[in-house]
Amino acid sequence: MPRRPNTPCKHPGCGRLVPYGEAYCEEHRPLHAHDTKTTTEKGYGRRWQKARTAFLHAHPLCARCQTKGQLVKATVVDHIIPHRGDPELFWDTDNWQPLCKRCHDQKTMTEDRYQEFRY
Repeated sequence: MPRRPNTPCKHPGCGRLVPYGEAYCEEHRPLHAHDTKTTTEKGYGRRWQKARTAFLHAHPLCARCQTKGQLVKATVVDHIIPHRGDPELFWDTDNWQPLCKRCHDQKTMTEDRYQEFRY
């Protein structure tokens, strides 16, 4: 029976081949350990869901859209400074901002992209 070919490492810019079924090479595997953790293990459990709901109830409009003069419903609580597993920064409400999904995705792809997160 033929074996499946190796696939490239999924870390941006790395072209090393890894066995089929593995995502990262030995060098980049520790950098992406958070990929295998559940959202609860990352801190987004029941307590976060309650805090998120209360925050969005108090701040119903997207902060970025408001600066553009638009009124768009916020659906995401964003950490202004990525917490990277720091519980103090994670729960600091001064570090939270209400965003719509579009603004959150845009911020994540431009400002927070390719940062190393450690949990």
